[in-house]
Amino acid sequence: MIDDTPPDDIPSTPDDDAEAVRREAGEAESSRASRSWWDRNADEYQLEHGEFLGDARFTWCPEGLDEADARLLGDPSALRGARVLEIGAGAAQCSRWLADQGALPVALDLSYRMLQHARRIDEQLDRVTPPLVQADATVLPFADGSFDLACSAYGAVPFAADTARLMREVHRVLKPGSRWVFSVTHPIRWAFPDEPGVEGLTATASYFDRTPYVEQDETGRAVYVEHHRTLGDRVRELAAAGFRLVDLVEPEWPEGLDSEWGGWSPLRGRHIPGTAIFVCVRD
Repeated sequence: MIDDTPPDDIPSTPDDDAEAVRREAGEAESSRASRSWWDRNADEYQLEHGEFLGDARFTWCPEGLDEADARLLGDPSALRGARVLEIGAGAAQCSRWLADQGALPVALDLSYRMLQHARRIDEQLDRVTPPLVQADATVLPFADGSFDLACSAYGAVPFAADTARLMREVHRVLKPGSRWVFSVTHPIRWAFPDEPGVEGLTATASYFDRTPYVEQDETGRAVYVEHHRTLGDRVRELAAAGFRLVDLVEPEWPEGLDSEWGGWSPLRGRHIPGTAIFVCVRD
């Protein structure tokens, strides 16, 4: 279900030349920008972060919290035979871990190039590739009640303009009683500069400003977009979609982890949370 036609809408402007602004960005513009950005940057992302992510590891966040230890998806024995939808799967590292537990994962991502990396890794490992689906998370191409579980480790949710719609779509494709677990940048981080050093410890913006962060080219076309929701916003949209929030995990920075990942660092991690993981159940 992957569109094997390479995308033809990748802006020629390098990311280094993009202008960072705060402005509105709708669904179509956000989706187009995300697909183009991840297609364009997938190779560099895998080169920079592939070792940390592993080939078949389910890690929720830059803090290194692994599902093998956290068990946020529930009892590991329940994964065997479960149909699992990974949203924003990237190179499907989490889906491989799920398959190793006996689950039946489907890896969905908007980026053609990211899913190519999923195939590459499986070829190198000489293992069967899980079903790969190229699609927008706000328009899931599955029948109602198709899955026993849905998960997303920093995938899709931060980049969608209409996350209320995304939550409704996830609710639709899950069976009653199923879990939906996803991690995102902790909302409090939007009040601070995205810097790993001391400059990233001073709040410079309003936590309540929901204006999207946009990087745009010289014509004003968005080449990267992220959307902010407060914790309250997120809880309300989950409840409106028919989910019950059963846990909210804010991983602490672990001793011994001294690497940096963008604005994530040991310094900031000791002071403010970098990740929020929402554990929900479909009513």
